[in-house]
Amino acid sequence: MRWLEVPVLEDGDLTLFESRAIARHVLRKHKPELLGSGSPESAAMVDVWLEVEAHQHHPAAAAIFVHCIVAPLLGGAPDQAVVNENVAKLRKVLEVYEARLSASRYLAGNDISLADLSHFPIMRYFMQTEYASLVEELPHVNAWWEGLKARPAARKVAEFMPPDLGLGK
Repeated sequence: MRWLEVPVLEDGDLTLFESRAIARHVLRKHKPELLGSGSPESAAMVDVWLEVEAHQHHPAAAAIFVHCIVAPLLGGAPDQAVVNENVAKLRKVLEVYEARLSASRYLAGNDISLADLSHFPIMRYFMQTEYASLVEELPHVNAWWEGLKARPAARKVAEFMPPDLGLGK
């Protein structure tokens, strides 16, 4: 499966791996405003929410996706205990997002940033699971997600991702 390959970027003498490092490098060069470059405080808020995504949101959403979609596609069965544990974790994270997004349009403030955009890949797949209601039940999180996936750049990225895997959402 080609989607399991490790991303690498060669930029002159610099060779980077790890998608988050690659994204930050590209944005520093071409779109620094997406890293909160307006002030040290706005950059710090982007960093905070990038860390939340990497360490709280992504692991839980990915585990749910893997057990609910990938395992059955490979002929296995979901481990419901793992799913339940991660649903509980993700619910708590999304409740924090709901509170944050009730006070600002995006996670790091009122301007979109990498903190928001970094959620797109796993959220696209997570929203195909039966647990999409975790997002849909939270009005600010749902509005944030709907706005994120409607962005032209997100739609373009989705074209390069495997299709909806036959689950609809």
